[in-house]
Amino acid sequence: MMHLRHKAQFTLVFLLCFCAVVLPFAFAAAATSLENPTKFPTIEKFIEGVLKAVVYIALPVIALFMVYAGFKYVSARGDIGKIKEAHTNFLYVVIGAILILGAWVFATLIGGTVSQLVGP
Repeated sequence: MMHLRHKAQFTLVFLLCFCAVVLPFAFAAAATSLENPTKFPTIEKFIEGVLKAVVYIALPVIALFMVYAGFKYVSARGDIGKIKEAHTNFLYVVIGAILILGAWVFATLIGGTVSQLVGP
């Protein structure tokens, strides 16, 4: 069994060899040109696409958690502690929905303003 010092030395030698072999190829490839790997032409469109995807994913999740909070209300059956827990859960779902949808609206407004200032 190797000691900790030998493992550290082996790791250091491995990293040095890896860097000596890989880095020259990486710098040579980076020096030629840099291409856009996404389908979005600008950063604004990329952010818009990411936020749109987040909203499309988050809306069903928000709906499920609202249903779950309603189920917790129904299953509380008058127990004050469980009703408070269900109320807190519902409040967190509403706050999350406001944050997600608000971020999307806010980014859309900022993107529209920037595109109007910069022009086509």
